[in-house]
Amino acid sequence: MAKRRVVVTGAGVISSLGFNIDEFWSNIKAGKNGITFVERFNTENLPTKVAAEIKDFDPTQFMDRKEARRLDRFAQFALAAALEAYKNSGLDEIEFDKTRMAVHVASGVGGATTNEAQYNLFLEKGAKRISPFSVTMIIANMAAGKIAIELGAKGPAECVVTACASSTYAVGNAFKLIQHDDADVVVAGGSEAGLTEYGLSGFAANRSISFGGDPNEACKPFDKNRSGFVMGEGGAILILEELQHAIKRGANIIAEVVGYAATCDAYHITAPDPEGDGAYRCMQNALKNAGIKTSDIDYINAHGTGTVLNDTTEAMAIKRLFGEDEKNVSISATKSMTGHSLGAVGALEAIITAYSIKEDFLPPTINLTEQDPACGLTDIVTTIGRKKKINYAMSNSFGFGGHNATLILKKFS
Repeated sequence: MAKRRVVVTGAGVISSLGFNIDEFWSNIKAGKNGITFVERFNTENLPTKVAAEIKDFDPTQFMDRKEARRLDRFAQFALAAALEAYKNSGLDEIEFDKTRMAVHVASGVGGATTNEAQYNLFLEKGAKRISPFSVTMIIANMAAGKIAIELGAKGPAECVVTACASSTYAVGNAFKLIQHDDADVVVAGGSEAGLTEYGLSGFAANRSISFGGDPNEACKPFDKNRSGFVMGEGGAILILEELQHAIKRGANIIAEVVGYAATCDAYHITAPDPEGDGAYRCMQNALKNAGIKTSDIDYINAHGTGTVLNDTTEAMAIKRLFGEDEKNVSISATKSMTGHSLGAVGALEAIITAYSIKEDFLPPTINLTEQDPACGLTDIVTTIGRKKKINYAMSNSFGFGGHNATLILKKFS
């Protein structure tokens, strides 16, 4: 049986760059920086004080107060983004078989805010003061479960955890679920709210995070003066739909998903394979899965975290795979604007990639002023975005534990 075609028909975002897809995409195109000084907790004794923090988020704009109190911040982000994506897709206006609707929403760390707060409460006031909702607020699958309940999705509801590649895995697995006729619609993406005092301290301790003091210079992917990634938070959800299901209801199709692959470095718990082999094989397998060649790719949304090792090895893998075709590929690292929202960022970048294709626009890599010669990529889109015809694009995500995932999207026709 031929594999079924899969399209993106909706998107929703909660980000430091906006609480809806239109605001978010407008800020991405404009090269706006979503990284600021942290305000939610005291950073006086922390070595870093900047992050892509979501400020002024009011969950009661998306759900009732009682419901919000029983959800961790990461699940609030996920539900808010899912409700927007669902409405954006137009599925809220029709009747369809919801036993054929699945939810794949990932999180790298789950309810970190609740975990930290409840443990501190336990130490200060004892076991009797712990919330009866603490367990359901902490577990990482609760975002997927809550979205399924809210939307009535009765197909598989899953949460994959593969660190910073989590939501790319979720979108990729959703793609395969539809391809193989196990669902017609999948709510896919990720959410993360790991920006806590403890969480920020942990990343500072392993020295993967940027210690830059200026929010406008903190995240510098591929730059020779980069010093690490900048932590972020948020939720990003895509609606994936089988093509004929979408066409029959007159859906607005943003882009088509045509390829996906995942690999493991099997090398180190935090450092990437120094030869970039896992990333190379992942991109190679995604191209094979899509049935296309390197010469077909017009744009890559790079993992591009701003760490010395990750940027260098990703660039090495791209150059090795693409060879002479590398000079024709435009590349940007949008974490320079959004920060690194861990398990949510892959889906966020899949949305950016889909809209880049839809509007034939290359988003910028802000703060990149002098590329590291060790990276040596031909066409990195720097401080200002620009127009380019994009038929096929690739989005990369690589995570602690050696997890790699690559999506390939194309212009719908």
